[in-house]
Amino acid sequence: MRKRTLAASMALTLAAGAAQADEGMWMPSQLPQLSKALRAAGFEGDPAQLADVTRAPLAAVVSLGGCTASFVSAQGLVVTNHHCAMGAIQLNSTPENNLIENGFNAPTLAAEVSAGPAARIYVTVGFDNITDRILAGTKGKAGRAYFDAVDAAKKAVVAQCEADAGHRCSVADMYYGSAFYLIKQLELKDVRLVYAPPVSIGNYGDEIDNFVWPRHVGDFSFYRAYVGKDGKPAPYAKDNVPYQPPAHLSVSTAPVKAGDFAMIAGYPGVTFRHRTASEFENQIGWLLPNRVALLEGLIQTIDKATAGHPDKVVLYASTVASLKNNLKRAQGELEGLRRSDAIRVRGEDEKAMLAWLGKQPGARAEQAGIRALQQQLDAGEANRARDLVLPYLRPGLLGAAVQLQRLALERGKPDAQRESGYQQRDEAMLAGGLKQLQRRFDPEVEKATLRFALQRYYALPQAQRVAEFDAVFGTSEAEATQRLEALYAGTRLGNEATRLAAMQQDAAALAASDDSLLKAAATLQPALLRLEAEAKQRAGELLRLRPAYMQALIAYRTSQGRAVYPDANSTLRVSFGKVSPLSPRDGVDYRPLTTVAGIVEKHTGVVPFNAPKPLLEAIAKGDFGSTVDPELRTQTVDFLTNLDTTGGNSGSPVLDAQGKLIGLNFDSNWEAVSASWMYDPRYKRAIHVDMRYLRWLLAKVYPAPNLLEEMQLPAQ
Repeated sequence: MRKRTLAASMALTLAAGAAQADEGMWMPSQLPQLSKALRAAGFEGDPAQLADVTRAPLAAVVSLGGCTASFVSAQGLVVTNHHCAMGAIQLNSTPENNLIENGFNAPTLAAEVSAGPAARIYVTVGFDNITDRILAGTKGKAGRAYFDAVDAAKKAVVAQCEADAGHRCSVADMYYGSAFYLIKQLELKDVRLVYAPPVSIGNYGDEIDNFVWPRHVGDFSFYRAYVGKDGKPAPYAKDNVPYQPPAHLSVSTAPVKAGDFAMIAGYPGVTFRHRTASEFENQIGWLLPNRVALLEGLIQTIDKATAGHPDKVVLYASTVASLKNNLKRAQGELEGLRRSDAIRVRGEDEKAMLAWLGKQPGARAEQAGIRALQQQLDAGEANRARDLVLPYLRPGLLGAAVQLQRLALERGKPDAQRESGYQQRDEAMLAGGLKQLQRRFDPEVEKATLRFALQRYYALPQAQRVAEFDAVFGTSEAEATQRLEALYAGTRLGNEATRLAAMQQDAAALAASDDSLLKAAATLQPALLRLEAEAKQRAGELLRLRPAYMQALIAYRTSQGRAVYPDANSTLRVSFGKVSPLSPRDGVDYRPLTTVAGIVEKHTGVVPFNAPKPLLEAIAKGDFGSTVDPELRTQTVDFLTNLDTTGGNSGSPVLDAQGKLIGLNFDSNWEAVSASWMYDPRYKRAIHVDMRYLRWLLAKVYPAPNLLEEMQLPAQ
């Protein structure tokens, strides 16, 4: 095979003009090469401007570290999903003033409340290819040595980047070890909750409607970013001032209809579309069924442990919401991959690729690399049951003890040699997590979750059991119950001040502690370090070998005239397409917009279909003003597009042909949940809150005229 660099392969791929307007999570730097496809889809702006993350519109799109958001005013006002702000809403809720149920509306800047010490807004200011710098030290290395060479290079680049105070930097792996990008972000540390509708609007339908169309949910909330008086990022302080972003989005007041151009910008989490056929088979045949069973049991365990205790329900509200979302996602992914016959389709595609590769001259190196990759993947399946359950044996308070022991160990090393997540740059976030734990933890509930996870642990084959975990928890369920009682009776880490004080202690002091959870964490630490070392050895080999597979795949796709985009990895991406209807099954056709009539139709007065009285009264009144849909002659709620999205895109702005904000992404339809692994254009749709519904709620239902004015929108 005539070898090509990855960049050359990408250039050939894009030059082929085969990019589709629906599929693809494109890096900003790729968008100018997609000009023809963008314009054909209806985009009226300059595609070249989309490559610059420091200019509008992409400069207005920010990461929350798991969700996406966007600036919508010059005073740091940020709009995102209600479920993305759920942690902040829960954190500020009490049984006496439950913001989850009641909503929150700050009429003035002074009334805005902190979203929590760990809350962050990340503004991307740099997105640069640094592949040569990262791979320079890997020549002739394999396994752990290869991993360490890449890791050291990443840390050096990040340290140099973060010498620019106030920034958070990271190195993103594109195309599985083939290309690396330096992502530089301004880290805003003072984030405040501004507005959140009641959960009966923000999560109307809850899990019954999750991943289902038609939807009728107002899944939105507002934050505001603050900085010190000098304009630089600073922790929460009363005298901080609103951040002035480099750009903010204008909210469209135009109608939205089927066939309209739509574009989404955001930080999609992880996709796996370029994985091997054997990885598809493992995902569908083993991992997803077992993940579903584990999450179902964990949710049931928490529900049982919190039943009859409203205070505990509040403490675990955010945790349970996340678990339920992950569960339904896993269920939908499994069903969707089976529906698309993904094992067969991916297997046949890979078989054809390998046959094509075998006919190319000079392809022996790639073929050898692919065979070696498969050997590594096969070996990794040996301990998959163990690796699935062990993370659930370090929840909440015990997890904090593990973190504290590890931090003390890492502090004994030069900062550049510390494990990622435990460097000086990470300590503020670690402290924030230790503080927030106070509002998200209960010892009885945590013991219940541990007992559940230990049931699965004790069912492992003896060869997969870990001596240190047996030493801490015992070797049977009966023994574990006694051990857990003693562990939580003998700890003082339930006190926030004690946890923060422990964070400042060195390894010797923590090793000498008589605190039961700190002692347990010290016992577990050798096992965790050993398992981590094994994982790094394997990760190094995968990092070294996957480029052979990716090079072959990209070259094969190029020969088919198909474009290739990197799998999502929480970096800024753009997708474009249209407002689209859906026909998921024979005889079933869905239009792409829903209206408030559906809210009334679903309303039962019982959670989760308990629309609040002010909303029902406003719907009955029918005063929709400037937000009324001219064709439907009523108020819209949500809409569908064929945009390519996945987890992490929650809160992403949906833009029209002029780059104005028309919606907020919050979900996918049930048939499309499997798109993280396989894109099926027949089924893939993204679901968004219509900004017209948001405007109407702010004007007529739970009024916030100050926000409408700030966004320069009519007050109806």
